[in-house]
Amino acid sequence: MAGDPTRQGDAAGRGRAPGKRNPLQNAPVPPRLAPCFFRYDEKGLKMTSVGVRRSRRLGRGGIRRVVPLAAVATAGALLLSACGSGSDSGGNAKSLTFWISTVPGQDAGWKKMVAQYKKEAGVTVNIVNIPYDGYPTKLHNAAQANSLPDLAAVPALDPIWANKLIDLSSIANNKSNKINANFVAKDSSGKVLSIPSDITASGLFINKSLFKKAGVSFPTSPRKTWTWTDFIKAADKVREKTGAKYSLTFDQSPSRLRAMVYELGGKYVHADSSGKFSVDAATRKAVKRFVGMNDDKTMPKSVWTSGADPSAMFQSGDVVAYWSGVWQVPAFAESIKKFDWASVPTPAEPVQASDVNSGGMMVGFNNNDAAATAAKKFMSWLYEPAHYQALCEASGFLPVESGLNPKYPFKSEAAQAAFKLYNESIPLYAPISGYFNTAQTQWVLKGKSLPEDPTKTELGKAINGQQSVDKALDNIVDVYNQQVGG
Repeated sequence: MAGDPTRQGDAAGRGRAPGKRNPLQNAPVPPRLAPCFFRYDEKGLKMTSVGVRRSRRLGRGGIRRVVPLAAVATAGALLLSACGSGSDSGGNAKSLTFWISTVPGQDAGWKKMVAQYKKEAGVTVNIVNIPYDGYPTKLHNAAQANSLPDLAAVPALDPIWANKLIDLSSIANNKSNKINANFVAKDSSGKVLSIPSDITASGLFINKSLFKKAGVSFPTSPRKTWTWTDFIKAADKVREKTGAKYSLTFDQSPSRLRAMVYELGGKYVHADSSGKFSVDAATRKAVKRFVGMNDDKTMPKSVWTSGADPSAMFQSGDVVAYWSGVWQVPAFAESIKKFDWASVPTPAEPVQASDVNSGGMMVGFNNNDAAATAAKKFMSWLYEPAHYQALCEASGFLPVESGLNPKYPFKSEAAQAAFKLYNESIPLYAPISGYFNTAQTQWVLKGKSLPEDPTKTELGKAINGQQSVDKALDNIVDVYNQQVGG
């Protein structure tokens, strides 16, 4: 839910058109009816559901699913209106309200864990599943009405309710949990505001059948990866030997570009201690290299200049490799039938890195002492490694905790291997991999946001020959300084 706002079809773009960000709600908004939502009791039984929205979690490729109107009442269950004007909040020691945003059927992990917690602790955690398109606004309005839930998995922090968050330091800093500190959101005092429910990462896919046909090898372990130079040389060789149309397609996404720049030793658009943004020499060199790759041989110009679909190109079987991310794995497991595919280690030249973001941000709200204490106890229990692994397995999450070995429900061997690779790779990535994820949190706490990253537009012009790469980068830096600088 949080993370790169321009990611095509991934966690950060769930429920939105590719390349569009749902802007942070930084100003008061007029009252509105709450979105229709889904609610479950502690046994995971659906009580009310209505709506149509984009597939998420195990369907990050953006497949739309229709959720039928249904009403199911069970003994002891609390019946809610699907389209009410709000939701009760401020629970107590035995009953909590937990807001999430995911497609019914893909929230299996949450339902499983609240049912288990009810059995073990005797505390009911009522899940309210809200369509993504209205979720940030509903949270914003709930804060204004003093009716926030006790717990939530949120897409981003909002200044209007950030000061109402429970400090999760005791969970994040518990060494037995092995939570990756690079992706924990903190304020300037060190208070932990949120912990990721899961993480997403950019990554590389190849057409394994084409590599085999060309007799070209590729790495399979992140500990023995290749450089960008080696990868492009191999992909070009495969293209030439097999007659494929392109060596690589590359998502039109700032996140994917950041990952490449990090791996080539740059910092991309980076702020100094005063909050002023700039780009370093390594970034300029890396971006010039990227723009040069858009030559309609190694890479098609049409993706970054006119919005052509890089995923569809790769799935056609006529492209050697695809630079995208983990959210593609479940979709590829179902959609690619005409060739064998594989996730392969991200290049390192010399830095082993990616662009890694929170899939969702777990928060607790301090509505009252009893509910806040109970909410923190639930989250402490949830992030115990055995419980958290069960959540990841049932929901198809990449864990933010290291040392786990989730067993995912995919039948595809390629999908299983892909998740294994991502889980092995992320602990090896340099801290800069989480820079943008952390930076966004700091912007929000200052009441700032970057509604539309200028990277796509400015570099599209450079690829088209309308301006130099240096000019494009200067323009990008100017927008960052205007919107989120200082």
